[in-house]
Amino acid sequence: MMDTAANGNKAADAENTTPATDPAQEAESLAKEVAELKDRVLRTLAEMENLRRRTEREVADSRTYAITGFARDLVGVADNIRRALDAASDSGVVLEGPAKALVDGVELTERELLKVLEKNGVKKFDPHGAKFDPNLHQAMFEVPDARVPSGSVVQVIQPGYMIGDRMLRPALVGVSKGGPRTAPTPSASGAAAGGGGGGGENSGG
Repeated sequence: MMDTAANGNKAADAENTTPATDPAQEAESLAKEVAELKDRVLRTLAEMENLRRRTEREVADSRTYAITGFARDLVGVADNIRRALDAASDSGVVLEGPAKALVDGVELTERELLKVLEKNGVKKFDPHGAKFDPNLHQAMFEVPDARVPSGSVVQVIQPGYMIGDRMLRPALVGVSKGGPRTAPTPSASGAAAGGGGGGGENSGG
C-alpha cells in the first residue's frame, strides 16, 4: 500500500513539474503551420492549372498540325493543277467545246482543293509586291530594277502556304536589287539644289 501511494505521489509530482504551454506561442506555431499548408495548396493548384493549360495547348496544336505532312503533299497537287491551268492559258489557243469544259472543271477542282485546305487551317499566300521576309519567302534570284525599292518581291515563282501560325512552305520569289530604299521626291531634290546655289552666293558675298 505504501509503494502504491508513493508511486501516485511521484506521478502527481511529474505532472506538476511539466512546463505549461504558452498560448501565444502555440497560436503562433499553429498559424505558421496553417500558412505553410496554404502555400503548399496554392502551389499545387498553380501547377495543376499550368498542366491543364499546357495540355489544352498540346491538344490544340495536335489538332491543327497533325495533318502537316498530308497538307504538304496536297499543296504539291495544287501546284500541278495551277501549272496545267497556266499552260492552257499561255497556249494562245481559244478553247471551245469539250476542251473548255475540261479547263473549267480543272479550275473548279483547284478552287475546291484550296477551300478544303483552308477549312483545315492551310492558307495560301502570294507575296507579290511585299517586302522580302526570310521567315516567309525563299529568294531564288535577284532582279535589277531601279524603279522598285530594293528588297521587294517582284516575282512569285511558287506561292507559299501557312498552317495555323506556322510556315508550311515558303514562297519562292525573285527579289528586286539596285532600286532606292527610299526614292527622293522631285520637290526635295529641287530644294536641295536651290539650297546649294544659295550657299554659293552667300559665300561669294
